[in-house]
Amino acid sequence: MAAPAAAGSGEDPRAPLLDDLMPWSVRPLRTGRPWVTAPDAVSLRARWDRLVRASGEERDRLFAPTRSRTQHTAVAALPGRSGATGRFARESGPCPEPVRVLHGPYDEQWLLPDHRLIDAARPELWRVADGHQLFVVEHSRVPRDPGPALSVTTLLPDGHCPAGRAGRVRPLYRRPGGLEPNLAPGLLDLLRARHGDTVTAGSALAWILAAARPSPAGCVVPLPADTAHWTSGVELGRELLRLQLRGARGAERPRLPGGQRPYVRAAVPPDPAPLSYDADERVLSLGTGRVSPVPAGAWEFRVSGVRLLELWFGHRAAAAGAAGPEAAGLEAMGPRVWPQEWTSELLELITLLALLAELRPRQEELADALASGPGIGADELRTAGVLPVPDAARRPASVLDHREEGPDGQFALL
Repeated sequence: MAAPAAAGSGEDPRAPLLDDLMPWSVRPLRTGRPWVTAPDAVSLRARWDRLVRASGEERDRLFAPTRSRTQHTAVAALPGRSGATGRFARESGPCPEPVRVLHGPYDEQWLLPDHRLIDAARPELWRVADGHQLFVVEHSRVPRDPGPALSVTTLLPDGHCPAGRAGRVRPLYRRPGGLEPNLAPGLLDLLRARHGDTVTAGSALAWILAAARPSPAGCVVPLPADTAHWTSGVELGRELLRLQLRGARGAERPRLPGGQRPYVRAAVPPDPAPLSYDADERVLSLGTGRVSPVPAGAWEFRVSGVRLLELWFGHRAAAAGAAGPEAAGLEAMGPRVWPQEWTSELLELITLLALLAELRPRQEELADALASGPGIGADELRTAGVLPVPDAARRPASVLDHREEGPDGQFALL
């Protein structure tokens, strides 16, 4: 494994890398077969049913074997799941309940949580996914792209990136129950000495969301020496976090003021292509369907250079009106018509992106203030013993306090 880049190797020599501030990171999930994820859970159940009813060569073709997974691969159960562990070739039971995941930035989709179907499920993420956990996802850097460097979610993220290499996933906590923050040892002590005892893992995360920016060396996070900058940045980061939680954990669901809330002005048709936007009228068209008002900030919101609303719509347009149960591949099985819940999700996504876009000027102001003000640089981090980060902090913690079921029902040896 290549050594992590040194802190301060970004554009600002004072700015440490996120890789040093949140040292434990996990590569994104790799499903190996596109049919195990979908924008709707109904399609996943239909795909499962068709697969387990098939036999012989057809079943093997539908399964889509890879070097990592075939119908005869022996694997353990996913941590925290009660799924079967027998060879999939013998599977004939009901579909496991699909789980909500984050498929790339801000796109909530569904996944079949069966380890036998996923090439690289990253069990270490499943072990720490609980009601306290937050996952930070890095976005691929695109030069001169003003989009965010990071997003955060309560859902298990698959790390999919709309352009370039998928970003790494960084849990906020190394252990279930919100225990042992995934922060460089000594970092919180240093920040408390600078900015007061109110500094917590949560406020450190808020600062990271507000201040992080991409660089050729990786995502950098300037740390302020000025407490006023810290306070304003944490406040901004908490607002970014609240919006991206989208009502989870008791948070308020994102809402635009009454006169700006998007509404369906003309019903979305069964086959809603193409997608277009009228900036003068602030109207988003899905075929003959009309949604307005849609703020320009929502339409222009990009991650890694890709317009998010177009990406979100493209995933669903490809699934809607699919060929049905006689299609050649399971991924072609999707809803015959555009489901009503997708329209509701679209309105929510427009609201989220519009509100995030409204916060961009505050993030730019913070970046300017950090560029001209005193910061906590690599030298101070080394003096405080925060750098270099110990190797153990880059590895997952040992969190196994119970037996996990191994292949064919045998319990794994711990």
